Amino acid sequence: MNIKRYEGTGRMSRAVVHNETVYLCGQTCGEENTDIKEQTGVVLKKIENLLNKYGSDKNHILSTTIYLKNIEDFAEMNEVWDKWVEEGYEPARACVEAKMAREDLMVEMTVVAALKS
Repeated sequence: MNIKRYEGTGRMSRAVVHNETVYLCGQTCGEENTDIKEQTGVVLKKIENLLNKYGSDKNHILSTTIYLKNIEDFAEMNEVWDKWVEEGYEPARACVEAKMAREDLMVEMTVVAALKS
């Protein structure tokens, strides 16, 4: 079994690669006092950077789970998401309302992606 774990903190790894698949931990925005659109943009950029760092990219995303602090932000989050995801490369996706680990967090995303060939 070939499992590689990256950027471990003692509690979790930021990325795990196994069987040509990249698993990213939940990505959040570190910025306080920003709105849902700004936080979504930061999260998507972090996802893109991590995928590129570990051998994948946004067009190889298989699935994404999106956690929103307030489901009423769904439409505004989707405005940013829809501009980011390329047509023909839309991953399977789920979006749920969830209590966040910090009060200032409005969105968190987890991603599973295939490695680039």
